[in-house]
Amino acid sequence: MKGLVSFFNSLVVTLPSSKFLTLGWNFGSMLGMILFFQIFTGVFLAFYYVADGFLAFKSVQYIMSDVNLGWLFRIFHFNGASLFFIFLYLHIFKGLFMVSYRLKKVWASGLLIFLLLMMEAFMGYVLVWAQMSFWAAVVITSLLSVIPVWGQSVVMWIWSGFGVTSSTLKFFFVLHFLLPWFMVLVVLMHMIFLHSTGSTSGLYCHGDYDKILFGPYYWNKDFYNFFVFLIFTVFVLVNPFVLGDPEMFIEADPMMSPVHIVPEWYFLFAYAILRAIPNKVLGVVSLLMSYFFFFLFLFVNNYVSVMVKLNKFLVYSFIMVSVVLSWLGQCLVEYPFYDLSVVFSFLYFFNVFLIFLFYCVEKYLFF
Repeated sequence: MKGLVSFFNSLVVTLPSSKFLTLGWNFGSMLGMILFFQIFTGVFLAFYYVADGFLAFKSVQYIMSDVNLGWLFRIFHFNGASLFFIFLYLHIFKGLFMVSYRLKKVWASGLLIFLLLMMEAFMGYVLVWAQMSFWAAVVITSLLSVIPVWGQSVVMWIWSGFGVTSSTLKFFFVLHFLLPWFMVLVVLMHMIFLHSTGSTSGLYCHGDYDKILFGPYYWNKDFYNFFVFLIFTVFVLVNPFVLGDPEMFIEADPMMSPVHIVPEWYFLFAYAILRAIPNKVLGVVSLLMSYFFFFLFLFVNNYVSVMVKLNKFLVYSFIMVSVVLSWLGQCLVEYPFYDLSVVFSFLYFFNVFLIFLFYCVEKYLFF
């Protein structure tokens, strides 16, 4: 018990922290709070959800209409996923601005959390078993067929048959319930790596010459997160379905697909990249590379120089390209949206490559 208290104390009390951490460093603590909020609401929803192809959609309606406060837990839970991704993207952008990928273990564990969260969000989306979520499951799982030799076998293993069925739903439900507990362990590992090296700061460094104790100064700063939760609560109660799709109110029909299949807003940039390439294999590879490209930053060492202005310009450009790609992801596959998707998909990878390139060579420019 004493060792556990000492470990907790080293994480949130006596941890040496830079004096120059702005509100941008609240994004990480906000993500931790949202994770536990999602687990809390998700556990209560699991009590009443039925993972069966014939009853799943009806059980969701039962939660919304008949379970005491079920509607409240559900709208908080599915809007909490959007809140999670908002702060996750802000956290990643902050890391790019502050060149935080120099902390290699922290960056790698953070990317792993990102991957787990994408899997978690996708499976939670499918559980509603509505028209859009069902056909999104069909499309996304079918992409695994591009795996050489074993592709079709992997797809059929996930489907538990020859199509997305009730067994597929049970598979996703079990993973959706278990994955967050593994994610908590990875988040804890992420924090341990971060606290062993120290985070970057407004000075673009993580040295030991400007440190103060984390508590109680940064506890007070983290209380700003509750203002965000207050705004989130008002938003959820006023417009709970504004970020959703009307097709999510229609029960899944395996015999008729929606006219225009789109994922949730936080996956639109990747979906636009996938659609921009007509070849299925190359499209899936590009989709995967939109995520795995960021692992390149782990292979170059540069701790001596930061070209701040140029780095900010490149990161701002990357953000703008990602926003435009997200808009294109919900547009129809026709002129000019398809052509623009091709252009901005190229700009997406080119921008990330430029950030990586300058990260590699800038220390040789002045030293």
